[in-house]
Amino acid sequence: MQARKKYVLLGLCACCWLVLFYWGGGVQLRVFRMLTRQRGEVVRPWPNWTDRAFLPRYAHLDELQTDPGMPESSSQRRQAWSTVYKDSRCRMETCFDFSRCRRRGREGFRVYIYPSEKNDRMSESYRKILTSISESRYYTSDPHEACLFVLGIDTLDRDQLSGQFVANVDERIRGYPLWNDGRNHLIFNLYSGTWPNYTEDLGFNIGQAMLAKASLNTEHFRQAFDVSIPLFSKDHPQKGGERGWLVRNTTPPQRKYLLMFKGKRYLTGIGSDTRNALHHIHNGKDIVSLTTCRHGKDWEKHKDARCDHDNLEYERFDYQELLHNSTFCLVPRGRRLGSFRFLESLQAACIPVLLSNGWELPFSDVIQWNQAVIEGDERLLLQVPSTVRAVGNDRVLALRQRTQMLWEAYFSSVDKIVLTTLEIIKDRVFSHVSRNKYMWNSLPGGLLVLPEYSTHLAHFPFYYLGLGVGPGQEFTAVINAVSPLVSQSQPIMKLLQVVSKSKYCSQIIILWNSEKPQPSRSKWPPMPVPLTVTDGRRKTTSRFLPHAAIETEAVLSLDEDTVLLTSEVNFAFLVWRSFPDRIVGYPPRSHFWDPLKRAWGYTSKWTNDYSIVLTGAAFYHRYYHYLFSHYLPQSLRTLVDRTSNCEDILMNFLVSAVTHLPPIKVAQRKQYKELPSVQVAKSVPWANPEHFNQRQECINTFASWFGYMPLVHSQFRLDPVLFKDQVSVLRKKYKDMERA
Repeated sequence: MQARKKYVLLGLCACCWLVLFYWGGGVQLRVFRMLTRQRGEVVRPWPNWTDRAFLPRYAHLDELQTDPGMPESSSQRRQAWSTVYKDSRCRMETCFDFSRCRRRGREGFRVYIYPSEKNDRMSESYRKILTSISESRYYTSDPHEACLFVLGIDTLDRDQLSGQFVANVDERIRGYPLWNDGRNHLIFNLYSGTWPNYTEDLGFNIGQAMLAKASLNTEHFRQAFDVSIPLFSKDHPQKGGERGWLVRNTTPPQRKYLLMFKGKRYLTGIGSDTRNALHHIHNGKDIVSLTTCRHGKDWEKHKDARCDHDNLEYERFDYQELLHNSTFCLVPRGRRLGSFRFLESLQAACIPVLLSNGWELPFSDVIQWNQAVIEGDERLLLQVPSTVRAVGNDRVLALRQRTQMLWEAYFSSVDKIVLTTLEIIKDRVFSHVSRNKYMWNSLPGGLLVLPEYSTHLAHFPFYYLGLGVGPGQEFTAVINAVSPLVSQSQPIMKLLQVVSKSKYCSQIIILWNSEKPQPSRSKWPPMPVPLTVTDGRRKTTSRFLPHAAIETEAVLSLDEDTVLLTSEVNFAFLVWRSFPDRIVGYPPRSHFWDPLKRAWGYTSKWTNDYSIVLTGAAFYHRYYHYLFSHYLPQSLRTLVDRTSNCEDILMNFLVSAVTHLPPIKVAQRKQYKELPSVQVAKSVPWANPEHFNQRQECINTFASWFGYMPLVHSQFRLDPVLFKDQVSVLRKKYKDMERA
């Protein structure tokens, strides 16, 4: 009964509340509307959002918030963008002709450069870009073979006030018979727009062409279509480039200065808000933030009360000294979103702290930038000091190491910037055979990991440690034969017996490079492992071809006159399994710089210092066969075949360039002789006196193509346990290696 009364009372209260709301609040709202409505105004109902004809009557939110006296709004920028880039919604599926690229599989990815006219002006930076493309393995001189087209017109600087500006681009590109509204075209640009707003306007309609552009805004970036590239100077090296400044894992990772910036301050115009506020975080101790207004022709006309003081403080610090000794480097936007300081800080292992809202970072499709930079907010500048102070030492060291990996893999030269751009586009075209993010963001970098070889991490020697796996337990011996088979006592016969006795040997492949016809199988001795004789076509580089018969990860490369013991083969293989990304072997050589000749030299003197392990007796991963044949240019391989020389040096260059590490020498018997026997000396090319001189020339030619000297000196040698120790021979596993 009590509960019944309770529910009745609650029902009456609810009814009273509804009556009061209707006669009180509802009537008051209607009266208020009548009083505030202007005379003659028609009551406008809410729009029907499905009626498209009615929608334009209502203003966009950006338009309602726009002050006519303020700078260009985001909606105005979008409108300006759409008038210039009419195909702003382009994607690979809608604005790219895949059929041009898939005629010959992945081999169909070819790039054609339109010829430039005689009177065309071309900047040094654009000339470097075109050189990088023309010297790459993707270049073609036949436009009918091309998958991608690059303009011969310099489009890097589209600032109309610049001396590098090229006029009438629209008219000229429409005259190209293969322009096709820009389909399958790639346009490079570093500077767009002009004073005062520096918009994204290139001054011509790009149509359906892809942009490889610096300072791209995220609003205008066409995801998975355009490529954001870094802003680089005209002095940026064509090839190679300088190494990063983080030589070793310095501990502790903190440097003298916590945070630094030294650069221009803009008094007016776009970009001035951020630069004008930088002095607020300067304390002159661990945070150095210096700006100067002493730039431009008429800076004195616009200088403010802070200019003189800022200029004096600016001169007190050296920029290079700050760069070398700072943990974090501020990278604020300039007139455009990108800045030269971005690449400078990457090289210096000074962690970039970005203050450039809306900047689409370079190669953002593939690079995980959160592992290398700290992205700040221009509107929250005062929070930057506390943010960087909160970064722990472990995180600082990890960020600095990643800056070095990215610098050396993708940004240290124009070649790398251009090739990274092309490889990203190629991965989009052949998305079913492409690199994953892990390959792009771990050593040795995406440019040196060819997905045509494999898309599985476990098939590459660089990822074994991270995956917790190791290489296989067997190897394939590849013997280069150049002498005719005339006797069963020849060195190659003894070598076959030695190698086949190894418990780790899976098979033996003989590359027949002799002038004489290949002997029949009956001429070869019976083997406990499969023996294959294949035609090397008398090419020196054939020993490094990716032969389909090689099924093991490890390859033992041998010259026909190599003298080894089975125990030496076994020991070297076990050492290689611990260093599967490097060359492990016996005969060492070295290089040196000759200051008088100003050239690199080659020496075969037996010293403790070496940088080359000859592939006449060495283990390496079979992936290097694929890299040798598909990454290196045809010109270098042709040089090797023409001279029948230097293929071992070129392989050492390649592996050291990939790993940035030296090869590994293992213990070697004293009686190993590098000179060929009398019988072999008449036929082998290295018995020729010119052989050594050719190797001197080769080493300089190779260094020129790489753009730097990748070979690394080492004094590291691995010996068996108890090797040469004064203990019983019975206690030694590789006792045969100590016999004289």
